[in-house]
Amino acid sequence: MRAGWVRALWTTDHKQVARQYLWGGFGFLLLGGLLALLIRWQWAWPGQPVPGLAWALPESRGALTPPAYTVLFTLHGLVMIFFAVTPLLFGALGHFVLPLAIGARGFAFPRLSAAGFWAYAVGGALVLASFAVRLGPASAGWTSYPPLATPAFTPGVGQTLMTVAILCVGVSAFSYGLNFVVTVVRCRAPGMTWGRMPLVVWGLFYGAVLNVLFVPVLAAATLLLLLDRVAGTQFFIAGAAAVGGGGDPIVYQHLFWLFGHPEVYILILPAWGMVGDFVAYFSRKPAHGYRLTAGAMGAVTAMSGLVYAHHLFTSGLSPVLGRAFMVLTLLISLPAEVMFLNWLMTLWRGSVRLTSPMLGALATMIVFGLGGITGLVLGAVATDVPLHGTMWVVGHFHLTMGAASFLAVFAGLYFWFPKMYGRALHEGLAKAHVLSSAVLFVGVFGGQLAAGYAGQLRRLYDPYQYTYLKPLLPLNQWTTACAFLLGASQLLFVGNLVWTLWRGRAAEPNPWNVGTLEWTCAASPPAPDNFATVPVVLRGPHVLSQPDVQQQLGRDWMGQAEVAPLGGTE
Repeated sequence: MRAGWVRALWTTDHKQVARQYLWGGFGFLLLGGLLALLIRWQWAWPGQPVPGLAWALPESRGALTPPAYTVLFTLHGLVMIFFAVTPLLFGALGHFVLPLAIGARGFAFPRLSAAGFWAYAVGGALVLASFAVRLGPASAGWTSYPPLATPAFTPGVGQTLMTVAILCVGVSAFSYGLNFVVTVVRCRAPGMTWGRMPLVVWGLFYGAVLNVLFVPVLAAATLLLLLDRVAGTQFFIAGAAAVGGGGDPIVYQHLFWLFGHPEVYILILPAWGMVGDFVAYFSRKPAHGYRLTAGAMGAVTAMSGLVYAHHLFTSGLSPVLGRAFMVLTLLISLPAEVMFLNWLMTLWRGSVRLTSPMLGALATMIVFGLGGITGLVLGAVATDVPLHGTMWVVGHFHLTMGAASFLAVFAGLYFWFPKMYGRALHEGLAKAHVLSSAVLFVGVFGGQLAAGYAGQLRRLYDPYQYTYLKPLLPLNQWTTACAFLLGASQLLFVGNLVWTLWRGRAAEPNPWNVGTLEWTCAASPPAPDNFATVPVVLRGPHVLSQPDVQQQLGRDWMGQAEVAPLGGTE
C-alpha cells in the first residue's frame, strides 16, 4: 500500500504532475482570493468586525488590526503570483499540454518535473506553516523590500519561512522552465517544425526561456536577503542599522524588478498563445499573421528584461536612465499591438462560435487591453511619478497580470478539461462563470483605477483618515460589492467541477473540432505514453474552413497528422 502511495505521489507522468499542480494551484487560489476579500472588507468598512472572523482575531473581535491588514496584502500578492496563477499556467496547463501538442511522449527530463512539483509543495507547506508561528506570517509586502524584510522590521520566523518558500518555488519554476525549453527544442514529433507549432506552445516556450533567464536573479536576491535575516550579513542593510559600512537596499529593488517585470510576461505569454489559438479555432479561420504573432511574442521576450527600471522611476533613478527606460517601456507595447491586431483580423468575418474557451479568450483580450492602455501612463516618467504610489497601479497591475492570466487559465482549463479527465464540463455553467468573472473583474479593478486617479494611496489601512479621501468611501464600497460577487461567481466553477468529476458525461473525442495532435492523435484522457505511435506532422495547427478539405472530408478542419485523401493540403 505504501509503495502505491509513493508511486502515486512521485509520478514522472507529465499528466499526473499537471493534475498535482492543478489541485495545489486551486488551493492557493482559494486562499489568495479569501485574503483579497478581507482586504476589500477593510477598504469598505474600515475597522468593522468581519463576520465569522472573531475566532481568528479574538482580541479585536474579528476586526482587522493594522498588523493583520499588513499580513493580508503581503500574503495575497505572494500567494497569488507564486503559488496560484504561475503554477496553474505552467505547472498545470503547461505540463499537461506541451508534450501532447508537439507530439512527444513526455518531457525531456521527467524526474525534473516531479522534483519541481515537490519543491513547489514544500514551499506551499512553509507558507501554511507560517500562519502558526509566533508573531505570525510575513508582513513586509509582496516585494519583500529590505529593510522592511530584515529582522529589524519584521522579526519572527514567519518572514523567514516565506523567504525560504520563495526560494522553493524558484527552484520549481527554473526546473520546469528548463524542462519546457529542452523538450520543445529536442522532443518535437517528426514534421513538427517551428512553423507548425500551436501558438500556445510558442507562448509556453518563450515564458520558459524567461523563467530560465530571470528566476535565478530572484533566487540570488532572495538568498542574500535570507542571509541578512539569519546569518548576520548586511547585503541590503544600510544607515544606522548597518555595522562597518553595510550594504544597499536599492540593489535588492533592482534585482527584484529585473525578475519582476519579466514575470509579467512569463504569465501573459502562455495566455497570448492560448488567445491566438482559440480565436482561430472558434472563428473557424487560420490564425491571421501566424508568423507575425509568434515573432511579436519573441520580440516581447527579448525586450522584457530591458524595461524593468520603469518600476524604479521614484527611487532616485538617474534622469538619463529614466528617459532610456521610458522609451524602451513604450516600445515594448508595439509587438503587443501587432498581436492584438492579428487577433482582431482573425475574428473579422469569421464563423465565430461563442464556446466557453472562446469567451475566456475574448475576455482575456478585453481585460488585457484595458490593462495595457492604463499602463502607458506608468511607462512615462512625468505621469508615473504622481500615480506610482496610488491605487491606479494596483488596478492596472491586476487587470494585466491578474485578471488576464486568471481568465486565460480558465479558458485553457475549459478547453483541455475533456482531454485531461475524459469528462465534459457543463457548457452553460462554464459560459456563465467566464462572463460573470470578466464583468466583475472590470468592476473591481476599474474601481481601483478610479480610486487611484482620485489620489487614494496604496496599502493604507484606513484611507478615510485623510479628509480628501473620505468622498471615495462609496466608490470603495461599490468596488467591494463587485469583489464579493466575483468571489461568489466562482461557485459556478466549483459546482461545475465537482458535479462533472462525480457524475459528468463522457467527453467526445474531439469536442471542439480542431486538428491539433492532442485532440486527433491521443485518447481522452491520454495513455501513459500519450500516443499509440508517434505522429508524423504534415501541417500547421489552424487548417480550418479550407474548401478542398470540406470537399474531401465533409468537415471544416483537418488533423495535423492526418493524411489527405487526395493529398496536397498543407
